[in-house]
Amino acid sequence: MGIIELILTGVGLSMDAFAVAVCKGLGMRRVQWGQALVIALFFGGFQALMPLVGWAAGSLFSSSIKAVDHWIAFGLLAFIGGKMLWDAFHEDGAGSCACGRDCASCPKRNTPACDDPVAAGTVAPPLDYRELTMMAVATSIDALAVGITFAFLGVNIWLAVAIIGVTTFALSFAGVAIGNQFGARFEKPATIAGGLVLILLGTKILLEHLTS
Repeated sequence: MGIIELILTGVGLSMDAFAVAVCKGLGMRRVQWGQALVIALFFGGFQALMPLVGWAAGSLFSSSIKAVDHWIAFGLLAFIGGKMLWDAFHEDGAGSCACGRDCASCPKRNTPACDDPVAAGTVAPPLDYRELTMMAVATSIDALAVGITFAFLGVNIWLAVAIIGVTTFALSFAGVAIGNQFGARFEKPATIAGGLVLILLGTKILLEHLTS
């Protein structure tokens, strides 16, 4: 397997991570580049780690992994998507920020003049690292099976994981920024859409494996 094939493999494997990164960007009122970097590192790191684990395991556990990987991915993505939907419909403060005004109609929203530093975008709400880890695992499980294939094909595993990791990192970082372009204007609908996308993505992974 040559470099071109590995790059195409990396792009294919990173599509799920890209979609989830877009969903994370949807929930940001303003792009927080530090958080975008962390999100990209999580997705890129796990996407690189999983093929390495699969390659090491080889064919020893291949049947066991293939029997449950789609169920794990579906469960994680459906849980996270459901949580996003719950949060969207059970917001505290009915859309008001620290100043007591309605954020949707406030002329100071998303500007440095806003009284709420989170709403102004000058301070980012903290990332949920447990949720981020679950997302990263769910979107990289397919890469585990690919790593097993690499063992059979005699692929240079270090080159492969580097290409896959860098590709996923770049696309995930871009995904956060792309998602934010829509989420900054339509925050609550974007959160609902993001939750639905994750649930549908998990369902797609499950159906693809059950019908293959």
